[in-house]
Amino acid sequence: MAAVHNRTEGDINLSSARQDWYAVISDPETSGWLHEDAEHFLHQSLSTPCLDVLVSCEGIYLTDVQGKRYMDFHGNNVHQLGYRHPYVIEKLKEQMDILPFSPRRYTNIPAIELAKKLGDLMPGDLNRVLFAPGGTSAISMALKLARIVTGKHKVVSLWDSFHGASLDAISAGGELDFRKDMGPLLPGVERIPPPMTYRGPFAAADNGDLPYADYLEYVIEKEGDIGAFVIETIRNTDVQIPSQGYWERVRHICTKHKVLLILDEIPIAFGRTGKMFAFEHYGFEPDIVCLGKGLGGGVMPMAAIVARDGYNVAQSVSLGHFTHEKSPLGSVAALAMLDFIEQNGILDKVNADAEFMRESLEKLKEKYPLIGEVRGIGLLWGVELVKDRGTKEKAVQEAEIVMYECLKNGLSFKVSQGNVVQLSPPLIITREQLSEALQILEKAIEMASVLV
Repeated sequence: MAAVHNRTEGDINLSSARQDWYAVISDPETSGWLHEDAEHFLHQSLSTPCLDVLVSCEGIYLTDVQGKRYMDFHGNNVHQLGYRHPYVIEKLKEQMDILPFSPRRYTNIPAIELAKKLGDLMPGDLNRVLFAPGGTSAISMALKLARIVTGKHKVVSLWDSFHGASLDAISAGGELDFRKDMGPLLPGVERIPPPMTYRGPFAAADNGDLPYADYLEYVIEKEGDIGAFVIETIRNTDVQIPSQGYWERVRHICTKHKVLLILDEIPIAFGRTGKMFAFEHYGFEPDIVCLGKGLGGGVMPMAAIVARDGYNVAQSVSLGHFTHEKSPLGSVAALAMLDFIEQNGILDKVNADAEFMRESLEKLKEKYPLIGEVRGIGLLWGVELVKDRGTKEKAVQEAEIVMYECLKNGLSFKVSQGNVVQLSPPLIITREQLSEALQILEKAIEMASVLV
């Protein structure tokens, strides 16, 4: 079995359990396409070899070549409105007939409207926008802008954090799976432990996750010349939800030391947590916000940064300069996604679903000792599996059993940190579909509790 440190971002595709899975879905057509995929793509951890072969998607479902449907509780975080949402598709088709691409030296009305919309949704003077074709590029632009604004190149980030897969993004990130064998990365990155209370170096502290914030200031003062702190407001992969006190302390520290607070909300913005943006739960203002994934409505690659008006100081530098920088199609998809969320009460629905999820998952925890902790907000939930609640030893093998048993029965999600079942369904999911998914999960947990 691969080491747990290789499983921080998600379940790996090189385990014996994955090989057993291929026997489950084995049929000539599927096996043939998977073989073709393995022959033509470079292999990489977490991806190729692939899980299955898809031919269609709609709503909360993915459908493979044999007609098997998966309820998708992962979706790479692009599926706030599910798949192939008719409102988004309609707007995209209209734009395709008018202006599908805009060269970089020109602007276009959808891009301008989206930039204005994002500024209107943000608090304070967060009004200046740049678009990019993906979240990794948004992180890159934010890091470059922070250097120009502060005159300092050093960055603080979190261990086990994921901010993209390019060399600059993995330099700022904290996951060994992306950094190993890469050699020298960007200099000046200091990493600190992520705020958590169930496990971690300060888990036994009487004052919750505040020591993690105090450690940020310790590093800033000891290292010196820190220009930015990049962090997910709420960590997506294993659902770590900092306290109000943590964020109040972090905002104070960054302001005090003139460190830009860069929030990576790429996987969790646009209603995932029950607010349009996760930082709204805490009532503070970041300095730069990175957005992506669901910004493209589950169809188009689209990302952005939103920064303060006062940071419009890089006129002589190309922060982005991407071929698809002001994509009319990406902008239209984003505007349609935002419009649908606002016009259909999606945030209220997500908050109601959150209470249902909390009650249902806590009942499972009471019933099955395999569950060590349940964490969640909105429609983002983590179920941490442990061999023993006293020792909190990670139940890695059990988590794989749970995941593949759920896949057999039509429920797809990823496992983070080796033992955390992460549930992130489309926001348009019905209560009946949520109940069906939780029934599949319970049967899998029951099986794993007996088998291991």
